[in-house]
Amino acid sequence: MDIYKDSSKSVQHWVQDLLSRMTLEEKIAQIGSISGRPEGSDKNYLGFIENGLVKNGIGQISAPARSTGLPAKELAEYTNAVQKYLVEETRLGIPAIIHEECINGMRAKGTTVFPQAIGLASTWEPELVEKMTEIIRLQMRATGFHQALSPVLDIARDPRWGRTEESYGEDPYLDSRMAVAFVKGLQGEDISKGVVATVKHFVGHGYSEGGMNCAPANITPRLLREIYLYPFEQAVKEAGVLSLMNAYHEIDGVPCAASEELLTKILRDEWGFDGLVVSDYYAVRQLMTYHNIASDGGEAAGLALKAGIDVELPDHDCYAEPLKEYVEQGKVSEELINTAVERVLTMKFKLGLFENPFVDPETASATWDTSEQREFSREIARKSIVLLKNDGNVLPLKKDVKTIAVIGPSADSQRNLLGDYSFGANYGYRMRRDPDTNELVVEWYDEDYHHDHVISNTIVSILEGIKAKLDSNTKVLYEKGCDVTGTNEYGISKAVAVAKNADVAVIAVGGRSGLLNEYTSGEMRDRAELGLPGVQEKLVKAVCETGTPIVLVLVNGRPYTLKRLLDKVTAIVEVWLPGEEGGNAVADVLFGDYNPGGRLPMSFPEKEGQIPVYYAHKPSGGRSSSWEDYVDGSSKPLFPFGYGLSYTTFEYRNLKISPTKVSADNEVTVKVDVKNTGKTAGDEVVQLYINDIIATIPRPVKELKAFKRVNILPGETKTVELKIKAESLAFYNLDMKRVVEPGIFIVMVGNSSDNILLESEFEVE
Repeated sequence: MDIYKDSSKSVQHWVQDLLSRMTLEEKIAQIGSISGRPEGSDKNYLGFIENGLVKNGIGQISAPARSTGLPAKELAEYTNAVQKYLVEETRLGIPAIIHEECINGMRAKGTTVFPQAIGLASTWEPELVEKMTEIIRLQMRATGFHQALSPVLDIARDPRWGRTEESYGEDPYLDSRMAVAFVKGLQGEDISKGVVATVKHFVGHGYSEGGMNCAPANITPRLLREIYLYPFEQAVKEAGVLSLMNAYHEIDGVPCAASEELLTKILRDEWGFDGLVVSDYYAVRQLMTYHNIASDGGEAAGLALKAGIDVELPDHDCYAEPLKEYVEQGKVSEELINTAVERVLTMKFKLGLFENPFVDPETASATWDTSEQREFSREIARKSIVLLKNDGNVLPLKKDVKTIAVIGPSADSQRNLLGDYSFGANYGYRMRRDPDTNELVVEWYDEDYHHDHVISNTIVSILEGIKAKLDSNTKVLYEKGCDVTGTNEYGISKAVAVAKNADVAVIAVGGRSGLLNEYTSGEMRDRAELGLPGVQEKLVKAVCETGTPIVLVLVNGRPYTLKRLLDKVTAIVEVWLPGEEGGNAVADVLFGDYNPGGRLPMSFPEKEGQIPVYYAHKPSGGRSSSWEDYVDGSSKPLFPFGYGLSYTTFEYRNLKISPTKVSADNEVTVKVDVKNTGKTAGDEVVQLYINDIIATIPRPVKELKAFKRVNILPGETKTVELKIKAESLAFYNLDMKRVVEPGIFIVMVGNSSDNILLESEFEVE
């Protein structure tokens, strides 16, 4: 019996036996991938088999759920067909890892669409994220998928960056808590039944020059260690993440895809990571075409392999014939390939692919978008909504309102509620290489989805959600007013007319997320200005002039500069990109069936010129020397990190810290009593910040170190307990060593970074 088929042997024995049998071509196939995209006019999704492109096997199949658009049963049959060929028709019978995106739900037609990541962060409740990824794990495994290219752990401190919506915001601690929860829920306790999580983009992708996608990130070594690497480190050490993806950009002149310092020395040697490193799509080739540090595909492959990238995605490109030629010419060591192949095979054995590469198509559909899953998506969406303004307590609206105007380009849109990397935002396009310029081109292959005003009847628009709350006694008047982008003001006068005849007007404005040129947020959709796109601001101002109370609903993937509108509207509700149950969730909040408790995971700038503006700045930061403010405006954000209003009020009392003196290996317990002093039950997010008063390196004025979301009934008092591990106070000193220095630490407890209600201190001895 072949050792790799002998169940009595260890995984290490299996891998070494299999590796010893492989030809160079078969090895290279295992560190490559291929897309399951349509081939030819008949959209034959298995064309790569018929064309002999996987005759030597293949490492991964790239994102076939998005490419094919197949429903659950057919998708399971597709993945089975791929595995059947690989197992039965290739020489060694090695199954493939099949991957997909799942940042806000498995990216497939008909799965549950959850809120976008920035909304998940706004819940300040990591437990929701873990439960969400448990659902995603079930859906992916049922249809034959084994790896997810999620979550995004980029720290977002520049909202001009289009991928801000995919992040968990500006703070490394909040980011890390969401990251650990995401990974644990997705991978589960037994990876043979779980899905491999892939943390990305390693590292600093969200802090690029000018907020532009893939531009250089000018991050100093200490800042890199303390802020940008931190959530990745926690995902590796605490959650045991099994895969990581490089970032596209360069840091200090070295593209991340070619950085041995990042991908080997820090990741593997320092942190002990033993999983797979996969390239971001086309990142290996970009070493040649984008960064100009490789003369051809073979050299690019060698640089990436040496740095530590095990698998090239999404197609067998540089890790193919170009790499083979470089090995045969002695320019790349075959040992580099062997190391990567060992890691790939080890992961396939751990996933149980050799024992059971197939799934049951008949049961797949039962795991997708059940009523319970939809209700959970609605729960997350409700908890993600942040109330930014509520003058005169105009919210919640009364259900017996006589006439309500619903206005705006996002009011009756299903598509606009979806974040980037959901199926509805991504299906219908492909990337191909221009034969003349060798550049990647994004184009549509399915024109039906080019004009995707309606993605699915399972997505509830805000207008639909509002109508479902009201009976026939209330008159609902709708006008779109304008498009998301463009200069056409055709509908503004109609919107003004309906607002004049209403008791209240709900205006749903914002953007549209996706990768293509017509979208306003998402990958490659960076913005220089952060006001409302198109003529939406004109629409809002015109409606405000009617004197009707205005509730502004923001449907967007990044902070907007709202200063010009702040005094004109009565209430502002930030709903981000709330997913398939977004309309119902928004209506729940607007009409008081749910009390909003979301908090901002990043600061809203007042003007673009303030960027970056974030709460955890150094003592010398966040202000302009003696005068503090700019000549032409404030240095403070419009809305600070952690901010959010409620329909009720809370009182903080009785802050206790124990012990008040600790050593570096102890923890501090902080307790505070929080009372609901209003008439409505509500959620409060208790936030704990610390400040290291005197240190050898200037420390931030505040650093989030603990938080907890609690539901409190009217008149009820709850004691909230938070813990700080003394080791979490560490920083990199003058010698770039991570240390906890003795001294006094201020503890600040409040309901936002700018609203500290109680303070005390403890000492590290």
